[in-house]
Amino acid sequence: MLLAFLLLLPFLGSLLAALLPQDARNRESWLAIAVALGGLLIGGLLFPQIAAGQVLRAEFGWLPAQGLDFVLRLDGLAWVFSMLVLAIGLLVVLYARYYMSPEDPVPRFFSFLLAFMGSMLGILLSGNLVQLVVFWELTSLSSFLLIGYWHHRADARRGARMAFTVTASGGLCLLAGVLLLGHIVGSYDLDRVLAAGDLIRGHALYLAALALVALGALTKSAQFPFHFWLPHAMAAPTPVSSYLHSATMVKAGVFLLVRLWPALAGTPQWTWIIGGAGVCTLLIGAFIAIFQHDLKGLLAYSTISHLGLITVLIGIGTPLAIVAAIFHILNHATFKASLFMAAGIIDHETGSRDMRLLRGLRHQLPITATLAIVASAAMAGVPLLNGFLSKEMFFAETILVGGDSNWWMSVAAVVMGMFSVAYSLRFISVFFGKPSQSLPRDPHEPPHWMRLPVELLVLACLVVGIAPGLSIAPLLQLAVVATLGDAAPAYDLAVWHGFNLPLLMSLLALVGGVLLYRVLRRHFDLQQRDHVPLIHRFNGAQAYETLMIRLTHGAEWLLHRLGTRRLQPQLRLLVTALLLVPLLLAGPMPAWQISPRQAFDPLFAALWLIGAGCALAAAWMAKYHRLAALALVGGTGVATAATFLWLSAPDLALTQLMVETVTTVLILLGLRWLPPRLESIAGPAQPPWRAWTRRSRDLALAVGGGLALAALSYAVLVHPASTTIADFFLLNALSGGGGSNVVNVLLVDFRSFDTLGEISVLAIVALTVYALLRRFRPAPESAGIPPQQRFEADPASRQGPAEQANSGYLLVPGIYLRLLLPFMGVIAVYFFMRGHNLPGGGFVAGLIFAVAILVQYMLAGTTWVESHLKLRPHRWLGFGLLLACGTGLAAWGFGHPFLTTHTAHVDWPLVGELHLPSAFLFDLGVFVVVVGSSMLMLVALAHQSLRAHRQPVEDPAADRTDNTRRP
Repeated sequence: MLLAFLLLLPFLGSLLAALLPQDARNRESWLAIAVALGGLLIGGLLFPQIAAGQVLRAEFGWLPAQGLDFVLRLDGLAWVFSMLVLAIGLLVVLYARYYMSPEDPVPRFFSFLLAFMGSMLGILLSGNLVQLVVFWELTSLSSFLLIGYWHHRADARRGARMAFTVTASGGLCLLAGVLLLGHIVGSYDLDRVLAAGDLIRGHALYLAALALVALGALTKSAQFPFHFWLPHAMAAPTPVSSYLHSATMVKAGVFLLVRLWPALAGTPQWTWIIGGAGVCTLLIGAFIAIFQHDLKGLLAYSTISHLGLITVLIGIGTPLAIVAAIFHILNHATFKASLFMAAGIIDHETGSRDMRLLRGLRHQLPITATLAIVASAAMAGVPLLNGFLSKEMFFAETILVGGDSNWWMSVAAVVMGMFSVAYSLRFISVFFGKPSQSLPRDPHEPPHWMRLPVELLVLACLVVGIAPGLSIAPLLQLAVVATLGDAAPAYDLAVWHGFNLPLLMSLLALVGGVLLYRVLRRHFDLQQRDHVPLIHRFNGAQAYETLMIRLTHGAEWLLHRLGTRRLQPQLRLLVTALLLVPLLLAGPMPAWQISPRQAFDPLFAALWLIGAGCALAAAWMAKYHRLAALALVGGTGVATAATFLWLSAPDLALTQLMVETVTTVLILLGLRWLPPRLESIAGPAQPPWRAWTRRSRDLALAVGGGLALAALSYAVLVHPASTTIADFFLLNALSGGGGSNVVNVLLVDFRSFDTLGEISVLAIVALTVYALLRRFRPAPESAGIPPQQRFEADPASRQGPAEQANSGYLLVPGIYLRLLLPFMGVIAVYFFMRGHNLPGGGFVAGLIFAVAILVQYMLAGTTWVESHLKLRPHRWLGFGLLLACGTGLAAWGFGHPFLTTHTAHVDWPLVGELHLPSAFLFDLGVFVVVVGSSMLMLVALAHQSLRAHRQPVEDPAADRTDNTRRP
């Protein structure tokens, strides 16, 4: 349970932070600090077991038959990375308390940050590969929200979209790769995949799986050619950059490569794909970093370069290279997070990050300058700092694998080291020279608590660099053994190994980097150069933008070719596809044994004739009177419901009837916003033969499509299935689901996860309709439609809501109006309570109660209803989804698969025995979501009608202004 709580804690904190008021700045930061400290405490409690070499697992049933369980797995590697995420998260939260402005929506910031922390922990703790991909995409989503936190800035919105597009696309590739691995191994369990390395590498699908997994990892860790998104993510607040883009999110990709090293590494393909991308990245990132003018831009490109260094080590693939990769991941997280925080302090105190303006800051910020210089030295690989140790191990591995023939890898390593020294000197140059007099603010040292995280991280750089054996070695050994197992090599983290070739390479990189910086500063004028020499034409961000523009143009071309303002051409394409695609894909017809036909029933035939007549009449009346056409369409729905009832499907009949009622009323409210037919607006008169030809063509297509569907339905109905799943549900509904109504048991028990997805979609649709109608402002003149012609196609809709309400109120006495809602409420409760054993259930009951609310709006109007009924549709949606999800999570709490149903029998005095299945709560969630969705759409339509009645035509310019203002 500790593992589950460790994962759940940040998400609970995120939810609580979102509920705090805007002025609770201290409470939000203390909440986030408590979450990180709680996670570290749980990690400390689990450390003795991890140190003993145990692999902790917690399994929760999800789809056991498909091998998809929710598995939490904690070994040494996951423990070390989890502590890194939580420890740096704690420091970032403390830093953010003083960095964020009181005017910022701080609850939203801490909520997003904690959600990201939980998503990262989900990646680290996942023991199932499909589950890992889910959390992988959650990190992309939460990082999108954090990067675009200042959404009023165009660069933040652009950077967030770019980061999400690249990383989420890589996540889709990773999902495909994971599915291939699961297919090869026969399981998605991480332990089984890691143990099947020989099977995976020998399989014909190995290269495809490797390429797809590599795409996911390389996009997340900003490796070439996907490195361009990371600098644009610097539009995020500095706490986000120091957490996501130095210590956590960008490390997810390299963590995944380390995690899957036993299963995928050891082949030339691994070395060329992973190592090749890393070499390109470490050189390109380091070179571009030298010529940046923005402090965070320099750190972003240096991060790309160091991630490339780690990727090269993973691509080399030797056990010692993996040791060096894990070591440098930890070292880089400490010194880069401190550097980002130092850059944030400079920006916070001076109001600028432009290095062309910043100089001499050591006079105003002496302590911050000292900390930043030490951290920069660690980044450059100066001895007695942690970066020197892991970089020297990197040099040693390039020598080992390069040998005499592949000496170019050692050269690339030294060149990268020289570049890192150069951009480190460029970073610390802002602290030297004559103080600038043109800064936006007069700088001074920040509050001590804001500087404390930087001090602790720099102290860690010093401690690890001076005494690695006492500080980092035990933790590193845990991660190495968990990754390599029996292949874990012997290694020594001593500061001094004598005079050797790696030490010579380190000294050469240091001296060469200093000389390179001096040459560039003296002869190339770094302060004035506005582009990167040699490679400035190869702009990944520009290529991305070009691709997005071409995709947009392609979509516009398709819309121009296939789209239309008229509904008939779109339906014509769909029906044509309905007729042609089955003919193209159909093979030889199977030799079906046709079931004997039943006797002809004239009453049933008359019912269908009535439905068909309503459909034809609705199509004809749509041209003249939309209200009448809507009533006729409702007649076809009633005929369909009667058909379900005739065929012994009362649940379907009841649902169909209520759906028809709700949708008819909602469409009725929206009729007034439909424009008149295009022929009635403008356009030259067409000859009669053309209209006849068009109508004949549409009639032929409609008849053909209807006959095709009828034939397909008939073939399915009369074909005697040799095997059917219906018998399983009929036999197990009562014993397995605790109810005799098979349809309801199927929805809330056997297929409850499908139902959860359906109500989630329903809630999303309702919110979308609400958002669209909330922004909609009718402006008939701007569309070229004269006001007097707007409603001529539907004269009955010309009345405003007030007139309609008053007329209805006169027809129905007030006492009946007040009694109608509780009466229909009782009916809804009746159908809800009987649904598990008789026709009914949460969906039908929700529709009945929604109709009760609809009737109130129709008869009494918006003002009367909302003055007497305190409707909160958004809360209904949220409560219903939480209740449905909580039912599934409760099953986990008792050790059963998600949404497993249990039935309890309770004896109540005077009432007798009641059987209370847990599906009752799930069905209650369905009821609440259905009512909330219906109410939300109804409220949006009713308020829109009321707004238009009060102000029929609005200025189009005012409409555009309203659409762009912040909500």
